[in-house]
Amino acid sequence: MAMVVTQPCIGCKDKACLPVCPVECFHEDDAMVYIDPDECIDCGACVPECPTEAIFYEDNVPDQWKSFIELNAAKSAESPSAHD
Repeated sequence: MAMVVTQPCIGCKDKACLPVCPVECFHEDDAMVYIDPDECIDCGACVPECPTEAIFYEDNVPDQWKSFIELNAAKSAESPSAHD
């Protein structure tokens, strides 16, 4: 199980969640940040730092945002690391 960034992150420029990630598994594009499910260690450190409350454990993603599980994986594969 990995953490998943969902719809409330779209357009957020705060990125307070990035520096607390011990494995730097965040990626980003012009719309938002994403979590690479293969890199995420499921520590949850990013959850309390997210200013938009957009990050959920994969099993707890609200039904209306389930599509973001696959979107995080796909976008992480094609987006540069947010720490580059």
